[in-house]
Amino acid sequence: MKIFVINCGSSSIKYQLFDMPGETSIARGLLERVGTDNAVLRHETGAGVERTEVAAPEHSSGLKIILDALVSAPGNAIDSVDEIDGVGHRIVHGGAEATSSVPIDESVISILRRNSDLAPLHNPAHLAGIRAGLEAMPQACHVGVFDTAFLTTLPEKAYRYAVPEKWYTEHRVRKYGFHGTSHKYVTLCAADLLGKEPGRVNLITVHMGNGVSMTAVSGGQAVDHSMGMTPLQGLMMGTRSGDIDPAIVFHMISSGMQAEEVDEALNKQSGLFGVSQGRSDMRDLLSSVEGGDAAAALAVDMFIYRIVKYIGAYYTILPPLDAIVLTGGIGENSPIIRSRICGGLERLGVIADPQANAKITGGLAGKITTGNSPLSVWVIPTNEEVMIARETARFAVDM
Repeated sequence: MKIFVINCGSSSIKYQLFDMPGETSIARGLLERVGTDNAVLRHETGAGVERTEVAAPEHSSGLKIILDALVSAPGNAIDSVDEIDGVGHRIVHGGAEATSSVPIDESVISILRRNSDLAPLHNPAHLAGIRAGLEAMPQACHVGVFDTAFLTTLPEKAYRYAVPEKWYTEHRVRKYGFHGTSHKYVTLCAADLLGKEPGRVNLITVHMGNGVSMTAVSGGQAVDHSMGMTPLQGLMMGTRSGDIDPAIVFHMISSGMQAEEVDEALNKQSGLFGVSQGRSDMRDLLSSVEGGDAAAALAVDMFIYRIVKYIGAYYTILPPLDAIVLTGGIGENSPIIRSRICGGLERLGVIADPQANAKITGGLAGKITTGNSPLSVWVIPTNEEVMIARETARFAVDM
């Protein structure tokens, strides 16, 4: 079975083709600058990587270019587009309505439209990708996989804000959370590695990339999550501030900044980037710390401190934990950050294994605590595309 996974952004289309159920990646790529005559396609197969400049004035023409590459590029992944059995569309925001992955029909498209004001940069692009996909691959089963779905099990006491009731009822002001597909994937992997049924596993999952989020998982379900109505809430990130006093926004506006400037600063000029004065990549920051850079050292200290603090908070609301899971680019590839996080969790019973930690990088999974550690910490590489492919294959197999 061939499953095609699409992630449409406002000016990009990221894609991957899988052979299921083996979860083998046949081809992958990224089309950037959609909406222009000088878009760039990076297409990768077993035969290598090709970069091509193309004209892609809209998502529909961009998708046709990608499908042509799947069929005709060196190491062609398929002989015909008709071989594609299912198309999984990654959708950022399904609001409170989309509680699971579903085949796309008019009701699903309506959900996307209704929640577009909550994800104005993403949902309209997803809609464009869905329309283009339905037109180009009418034979396939199209499935919407919502990034928010795994987080719709949060109880009301966790997702509500202490604001006037009508803000919630009239303006949908509540916590939705993001990175749900990643958190679900590593939750299922952790259950398998721990030899437990997915519905019986209790975890704290920490996704650390340029975006950073944490989920408290009880009995296989999300019960709390660090991001909020938008991805700005929660942990310190590459360029996002994470938690701040809301009054700071009004203070900066009264100091002369425009509301749009404050929004831009909190989302794109804050976090590691803001504190370190211009660096958001953890590898660059750690290199600077070694060179004695005080601003970089403070940024890293703050990053770790906030993660440890959130883990401590989630530890107190969960049943006895089976494990803490670290994932995402930083979680999977930075032994230094993992070691420092473990060092901050000794009071919870975490006993780090330095040798095991040093060996895990570049896509490997494994435990980084000792055999007698009362609480284990695992590194599990995330794979949102595989998760989307699995969800899509469930429906495509019944067609």
